[in-house]
Amino acid sequence: MSQPPPQNQPPRILSLALPTPLRRRFDYLAPANSPPEQDQDWQPGQLFRVPFGNQSMVGLLLEIKSHTDIPIEKLRPATEWLGPEQALDDEQLSLCLWAADYYQCPIGDAISTALPALLRQGQWQKSQHEPRYRLTTEGKGLPEGALKRARKQAVLLSALQQHNNLSRAEIDTLEISSTIIKALIDRGLIETYIPEQTKSENAEPFCITNNQFLKEKPLDLNPEQLTALQQIQVESFATYLLDGTTGSGKTEIYLQAIERCLCDGKQALVLVPEIGLTPQTLSRFLRRFNVPIAALHSGLNDRERLDAWMDAKNGTAKIIIGTRSAIFTPLKNPGMIILDEEHDLSFKQQEGFRYSARDLAVVRAHKLNIPLILGSATPSLETLHNAQQKRYQHLRLTQRAGNAKPPQIHLLDIRGQQLDEGLSPLTLDSISKTLNRNEQVLVFLNRRGYAPTLECQDCGWMADCRYCDARMTLHQSPAHLHCHHCDHQRGIPKNCPNCKSSRLHPLGQGTERSEETLRQAFPNTPVIRIDRDATRQKNSLNRLLEPVHQGDPCILIGTQMLAKGHHFPNVTLVVILDADAGLFSTDFRGIERMGQLLLQVAGRAGRAEKNGHVIVQSLHIDHPWLQTLTHSGYHAMGELILKERLKQQLPPFRHLALLRAESKRPEIALEFLRLALSLAQKIQPSSSELNYLGPLPAMMEKRGDRFRYQLHINSNQRKLLQTLLSKLALELEASALNHRVRWSIDVDAQDMS
Repeated sequence: MSQPPPQNQPPRILSLALPTPLRRRFDYLAPANSPPEQDQDWQPGQLFRVPFGNQSMVGLLLEIKSHTDIPIEKLRPATEWLGPEQALDDEQLSLCLWAADYYQCPIGDAISTALPALLRQGQWQKSQHEPRYRLTTEGKGLPEGALKRARKQAVLLSALQQHNNLSRAEIDTLEISSTIIKALIDRGLIETYIPEQTKSENAEPFCITNNQFLKEKPLDLNPEQLTALQQIQVESFATYLLDGTTGSGKTEIYLQAIERCLCDGKQALVLVPEIGLTPQTLSRFLRRFNVPIAALHSGLNDRERLDAWMDAKNGTAKIIIGTRSAIFTPLKNPGMIILDEEHDLSFKQQEGFRYSARDLAVVRAHKLNIPLILGSATPSLETLHNAQQKRYQHLRLTQRAGNAKPPQIHLLDIRGQQLDEGLSPLTLDSISKTLNRNEQVLVFLNRRGYAPTLECQDCGWMADCRYCDARMTLHQSPAHLHCHHCDHQRGIPKNCPNCKSSRLHPLGQGTERSEETLRQAFPNTPVIRIDRDATRQKNSLNRLLEPVHQGDPCILIGTQMLAKGHHFPNVTLVVILDADAGLFSTDFRGIERMGQLLLQVAGRAGRAEKNGHVIVQSLHIDHPWLQTLTHSGYHAMGELILKERLKQQLPPFRHLALLRAESKRPEIALEFLRLALSLAQKIQPSSSELNYLGPLPAMMEKRGDRFRYQLHINSNQRKLLQTLLSKLALELEASALNHRVRWSIDVDAQDMS
């Protein structure tokens, strides 16, 4: 234990955020033997190593103060100061503090999300010995066109000719697999080497040539695109909703807006919803721009992520492309934020620090006084409402770019039809005709695995998960039963556990089963399955999509991974096998999400010169929501849903928070929420301004061997709700039940399950 400072010297108390679930800051004395003048170099955002219990942690300095509620003699000194560089600059720290308060999250959790893993461990340095790739003498002398039959090899050689040398992370952005790299090494065309420095003084920095921003000429804009681009002002804050039908050229507007940003010497941050979209987005940006581009997503290892993060922080990277957590990326010269597919649920974190990257983008852009562009073909109803209220500038693109026409959507009634594993005769005939025209087909089924479950045909037994209120999905590659909710897996029984019958039969269709059916129906055509199971390995998505990009006739079968942002010029037929899944959801956002998904999938058809067609198989073609969506469009459906939400006082007309509790014993979770309701009523009694619903069982009451319940808190005043939640969280943390349940607060909840 350190000695308190002399009476004539005020104590230097470090208030730190630590990576713990506790809703508090932690006070420490200055490191032992640190000179008094050193604290002049200390500032918020720096890292300190400190003792915590019997372990060591790295904490982030929030403030230096001279008073504390803890007796000085009980404070421990920090172990060491980890240097003058701020892990989070003032702007980032302000954003994290705001987010922790708004989302009712411990500040340590918010800061842990914002920092790369190596920084959380106190490691600053970029890698100094990363192997790089360069052309050999033979590679430099290879005649042009020598690799015309090996397109990916030619792409990599061209990039190396332009940039002298590339790291593996930079090559990954070009969608080049290890197999391609090895083939070129084996042919003696490229080689690896270890540079003396990460960036040699004589080496040309990646993506910079002659200080020019562009490698290729921007596309000509149609009148709608030009009007939208002209309205985007890069000098100050505004939120722009770029609301454009699929294929309308939103990405080209992003690129030309970013060009203006770069010309002002500023950086652009681009967020995409899923890692699967990152490589193709990077590829498109790399083809256009002659500037360093950094990627931040979960597919990077810790070193790659820190290197990209540091390039953004020091201003080397001019464009940063990433998924949800990239919203916290440091920007030396921030100029613009773009959030593509803004409606996507992936932008809302569902565990731990439950933040919305979309909403934080609005906050951050406002703090930085820079523009924010929210792009979507099917905007969330919250965003549409904000545009209607003039909080956002609404930029509409109603026409597809170039000569492309919107696809024709056909609702196909499958009642009474003899289906071949979910495929109607008309659907199979349409697929055959499309392939005969040397075109491509996309079949959409948002259910991975072979079948939703396994059923006994004698007694009706079904394969239930012992840990969840859910069926176990049957998989065939490899063969097993798998719960997609808790990840529990078990073998496939040979006999029914209930009646011992051997007549066990797959019930329903998944992507594996549809793939099998399509291979049997079209044996001479490649069938490519795209779902989470088929794309687990690094670069597997790029490898699987290679024949699709080459334009050869093929059939794509997949889940919602295929619905977002992909550009398949030769796909002219889209088949939606199960359009009814979202029509009867108990989630008030279910119809909205059904409409978004259907139109996003339909938008993959006919994106080039050829006309597109969409077949929507349904048992309920007369359903009013389906009729409105297919005949009047997404915005007409959205207007009707918003009118219903206004009547029911649901978001976006009220602000919603969920208090969740779960326990292996349901009575404990319920007792906790009843206590929470009692405490909340004392803080803020139920009224027209704020009301409570529950405790209620979650839509899936049992999940992961825990029973789950919710308390809904609904208010027409955001500040009133925030005040209540802040006080309630402190009281619950101090309660005796705090450590007997898992509980969380979800502000602006998106997933009601």
